[in-house]
Amino acid sequence: MENLDQQPQLRTLLQPESIAVIGASERSGSVGHQTMENLQTGGYPGRLYAVNPRYDHICGVRCYPRLDDLPEAVEHVVLALGDANVEAGLDAAIAHGARAATIFTGLFLEDDDEPLLRDRIARKIEDAGLLVCGANGMGFYNFSDGVWICGFDTRDNHLRGGNVTLISHSGAGMSGIVDCEERIDFNLAVSTGQELSVSMDQYMDWALDRSETRVIGLFMETARNPAGLIAAFEKAVRKGIPVVVLKVGRTELAARLAVSHSGAIAGRDDAYQALFDRYGVQRVQDMDELATALMMFAQPHPIAPGGLVALHDSGGERQLLIDLAADMQVPLAPIEPATEGRLRQLLDPGLPPVNPLDAWGAGGPDADDIMCDCLAALMADPNAALGAVVQDRAPRGALYHHYFDYLRAGHAASGKPVFLVSNRQGSGTDPAAVEMTRAGFPIIDGLRPFLVGVRCLLGWRDFRSRPVSEVKSADPATVDRWRRRLAGGGVLEEYESSKMLRDFGLPMNRARLVDGVAPLRQAAREFGFPLVLKTAEKGVLHKTDSGGVRLGLGTEEQLEAAYADFARRLGPRAMVAPMVDARGVEMVIGLVRDSQFGPLVMLGFGGINVETVRDVAYALPPFDAATARRLVDSLRSRSLLDGLRDRPPVDLDAFCIAAARFSTMAAALGDVIDEIDINPVIVHASGCVAVDALVVGSRPPGMVVS
Repeated sequence: MENLDQQPQLRTLLQPESIAVIGASERSGSVGHQTMENLQTGGYPGRLYAVNPRYDHICGVRCYPRLDDLPEAVEHVVLALGDANVEAGLDAAIAHGARAATIFTGLFLEDDDEPLLRDRIARKIEDAGLLVCGANGMGFYNFSDGVWICGFDTRDNHLRGGNVTLISHSGAGMSGIVDCEERIDFNLAVSTGQELSVSMDQYMDWALDRSETRVIGLFMETARNPAGLIAAFEKAVRKGIPVVVLKVGRTELAARLAVSHSGAIAGRDDAYQALFDRYGVQRVQDMDELATALMMFAQPHPIAPGGLVALHDSGGERQLLIDLAADMQVPLAPIEPATEGRLRQLLDPGLPPVNPLDAWGAGGPDADDIMCDCLAALMADPNAALGAVVQDRAPRGALYHHYFDYLRAGHAASGKPVFLVSNRQGSGTDPAAVEMTRAGFPIIDGLRPFLVGVRCLLGWRDFRSRPVSEVKSADPATVDRWRRRLAGGGVLEEYESSKMLRDFGLPMNRARLVDGVAPLRQAAREFGFPLVLKTAEKGVLHKTDSGGVRLGLGTEEQLEAAYADFARRLGPRAMVAPMVDARGVEMVIGLVRDSQFGPLVMLGFGGINVETVRDVAYALPPFDAATARRLVDSLRSRSLLDGLRDRPPVDLDAFCIAAARFSTMAAALGDVIDEIDINPVIVHASGCVAVDALVVGSRPPGMVVS
């Protein structure tokens, strides 16, 4: 499935000039009836036909017995039919000459024959070149053009002037936000279902070409068209349109459920995270966070440099925000001395002029004016990127309208975005929440979703400000030489693995292969003591487990005794290398190949506990040293690299340069490599050196490396 320019092709799917609903019905609550109602409620501007031999009219629209009885060939046919009838309906639509269709049903027959219904439907759609939304989806809402093709109920007060796109593999993932969140105005919402002919990236491509689109939200189970998804993310970056994604299927159980639920195969989550990082896609963890982030991106005011400033009327709730911001890595802005001075003039005695600010003192007739002026001072500070009024709702979930004055004052003083955040909404509602959000001052419920939204806004801002990555290409002759060597698959022994990595500029420890005492003594004279001796017999991948590694051999007698033991137990072939100073930090650089997105580079803390500790980050290759540094800075144990007690900081630049060179090699050879493990890479105060490596060439299907 290629990601071509889909705008003209998707017109007949998302903006059809004529629609026929097969299975239209007057039975209230049925999919056929709800589809007709939605098209009329949305103000569909084209020609609408109902098809059902049981009725003359449905919802005031003339009803025809069959598609062939229509006065014209329609562009889009909606199959509001059950599994037993959907294949016949599709056959009729194809014979009719329709160019697009929507299928709601799940395409499952209990007593079906091979090929199964879903496979038969998919083949017919492909052969006909039909654009299809579904199957096993809820349809879509093109709010901008008044095309509501959905077989389920929704609220009737959607606006046509929305700027948010929501594309969801889950039908409930779409309706759970679209149907009940009036603070978000959508231009397009799609339940993609099984994506039999149109995938998530193609809907994205269409939305990215709409001038009103300000942000795109994705509820994603998998990438059915990985190359197309990458192209869509690249297009979003070019156009400056942020993408927020809720990716499900992170755990083994959830991945299995994703398969059974909609035929999706959940990919390696590390690969998705690397993909999102490459293209600045902001990730959230649940639907509350997704809706909140979309709401916050939809507001019109640009984010400034700096961090968050917040105004409170409670010292305890201010401390709550400080704690949560620290946990969630949301930066709070340090305010300038001039701002402190201005706040000191405004605040009651005993209230410290700090950010976040508790500005509610003794109250009184001028208390609200003080709150307005304090927020204006905070927002005007050069370190403030955005602001928030964090307070509680009134009885029955109502909003205190004088809070709105605070928002307007803060924005007027700075031009920056400012949000009203309730610590808790409660069970009530207030229509003013929708009114103020649409006016550009979003009303947010809950500190955690709000802080996730702040993190997304700042993350997108920082991504946009990153310098262009400077990646050097690998030497073509070196690439060609090792491509030929790796083409047959299999495992490279450690010595050859090290040689390959050294050819690409990796700081591998020196080594010599020996097969007898004479070459062993020659290597010792070349390197000097202390030495490391490792078995190099083919097929021994886990040398330590087999007793095939001896460290710290300080004399010729110790070296020859160790070699005699290896020769007796494992064989005469061995590798000699200088003993590396272990007084550094053990790191790891590796490669795995993801089935959807290709080679994936891993870097982080290594050593014997790398799988247990799992403090690593992943990136799509190639990348530069600055990207490697940013990834290392995100690791949980990052402080270990700054030196402990009497140890100096390690040479992190050397490690990041090595990781960048590795990524260049991974990009050039990733299609002929399945795995690489360089562990450990010992990073010292000056430089780094890799002391062990394993390279596994790409394995043909069914091949097992023992």
